[in-house]
Amino acid sequence: MVDYNLISLPNGIRVIHKEVPSTKIVHCGFILDIGSRDESEEQAGIAHFWEHMAFKGTKKRKAFHILNKLDSVGGELNAYTTKEKICFYASALDKHMESAFELLKDITFDSIFPEKQIENERGVILEEMSLYHDNPEDAIQDEFDRVIFKDHPLGQNILGTPESVRSFHRADFQEFLKANLNTERVIFSCVGNVSFKKVQRLAEKHFGEIPKIEAARVRKPFAEYTPEKETIRRNISQAHCAIGATGYPLTSKKRLPLFMLINILGGPGMNSRLNLALREKYGFVYNVEASYHPFADTGLFAIYFGTEQSQVERSHRIIARELKMLKEKPLGVMQLHKAKEQLVGQLAMAEENNASLMLMLGKSILDLNRVDSLEDVFDRIRKVSSSDLMDIANEMFDAQRLSYLTFLPQN
Repeated sequence: MVDYNLISLPNGIRVIHKEVPSTKIVHCGFILDIGSRDESEEQAGIAHFWEHMAFKGTKKRKAFHILNKLDSVGGELNAYTTKEKICFYASALDKHMESAFELLKDITFDSIFPEKQIENERGVILEEMSLYHDNPEDAIQDEFDRVIFKDHPLGQNILGTPESVRSFHRADFQEFLKANLNTERVIFSCVGNVSFKKVQRLAEKHFGEIPKIEAARVRKPFAEYTPEKETIRRNISQAHCAIGATGYPLTSKKRLPLFMLINILGGPGMNSRLNLALREKYGFVYNVEASYHPFADTGLFAIYFGTEQSQVERSHRIIARELKMLKEKPLGVMQLHKAKEQLVGQLAMAEENNASLMLMLGKSILDLNRVDSLEDVFDRIRKVSSSDLMDIANEMFDAQRLSYLTFLPQN
């Protein structure tokens, strides 16, 4: 059984806690059901900009005091933005837990977006964009989102555009929050060697005063995917390639088998099929990876690699061969067993990281309204058959539905 506690505050914010013995560190954070897919075209990048601005001033703190509050006692304060979520989170010694709770509430709900700080941070984000653009390994992943989702908000770069970032002022952030913030779609997650009674008391003390907020936002669903092939010339020394298509959404029962397939194909293990074929056998790549990102109403799976321009076509043929094998040749008993054990081990190790566990608990409640125990997940993994994997491979890896994006050197 999953050993966690969950309560809802009168304002709709849910608090989930898991007590973990033998640690002195508490990890905690707010996970909000707001992301870059909730932006209009003119607002592109405002969710990520808000994440930055949360640290730049609140009703009772200036930027220095925000950054110094936990740093001065050895703690950490951080945040990130994805297509569908914004997270503000902290880690600190358990004796400083209340300070972390109060500070997180302050930056999440009481930011004032000082115009001077907006100007300063605008330059920081434009520099972040330049760094990202100069790194083709990162840039191709963002560009591939555009290829797959086109003009849908899921296809927009999380960082936005230089034009949109230059346009934002305080009123724009306030309007975005007013349109998207709903306290019933906010989770506060906490993991540490502290009792739930204490977590509940501090949550009620610091979060209970937050007013109930009910933005009536409706996300634009992703309607129809059509495969594309695109080549872009860039000032780079080697080719970078992305291959993929849409995948299953978060609520699909096929999500776990697809995740297993992607792990077999190009997961973090050095024994992934693509690593063995492209790197170990031919030496074509330094790194090749496959990933799967499920969203509320769709998903994305992709293969990324970099290689010499002269080896692009041969690399594509090798990848096509590996995809064909997954579609046509069932995994043997031992292959299937090893694939399951590898995934089980990876998931178990991921839960050993308490900071990751804290975020996982919050996201699971937000996305699925439940947290599955590891044993439940392991049980579902063990029930996956070779024919299940073949059926999904034939559905997902159909050559007619794959999209391609290639960055080639200019000369």
